[in-house]
Amino acid sequence: MTHFMDLIKKRRSTRCFEKNLKIKTSELELCTEAGRLAPSACNSQPWKFIIINNSETLNLVKTKTISGIYQMNTFAKEASAFIAICSESIKLAAWIGGKIKGTDYRSIDIGITCENIVLQAEELGIASCILGWFNERQLKKILNVPFGKNIELLIALGYPKKKEYPKKIRKNKTEIISFNKY
Repeated sequence: MTHFMDLIKKRRSTRCFEKNLKIKTSELELCTEAGRLAPSACNSQPWKFIIINNSETLNLVKTKTISGIYQMNTFAKEASAFIAICSESIKLAAWIGGKIKGTDYRSIDIGITCENIVLQAEELGIASCILGWFNERQLKKILNVPFGKNIELLIALGYPKKKEYPKKIRKNKTEIISFNKY
C-alpha cells in the first residue's frame, strides 16, 4: 500500500495514455466507491457517477464531446474510460448555508469526490485528468442525462505512457502558509 503523501506527490493530470489498454470494471467501481465515500456539506452527497467504458459509448464521447472548440482535450481520445460526474440536489441546510455564505457547497463537494476518485485511480496505477471543458449538451445526450441535470466534470482514465514526470513545481510554503494570522 502506498503512503498517502507519496500518493499525493505522485498523482498528476496525465495527458498521454497508452491506447487500447482496458481498465477492469472492478477497478473503475473501486474508483467510484472512493468518490461515494467522500464527505459533503450536510452529507448531501450531491453527485451521480456514470462510468463510461464500453467501446461504442467511449467512441461517441471521444468524437462528439472533446473535438471542435474542445480540441485542447484531444489527448483524451486515448483514454480507456471516463467517469462523468453529474450534480444532484443538496440538502436544504447546505443550500441555505451556501446562500448565506455566498458559497457553492455542491461544487466544493464535487471537487472533493473527484479528488478521491483520482487518488484511488493513482493507487491502482491508473492515470487521470479531470476535464471541465467538453461539449456538455452532446455528452448529456449520449449518456441519457435527464433535463435539468448537469455534468460538472469528466475524468479521463487510462494507463500512462510515461512512467517518469518532472518534479511538481509548487509555491514555497512561506508564500501560502501562515499561523494565527494572514
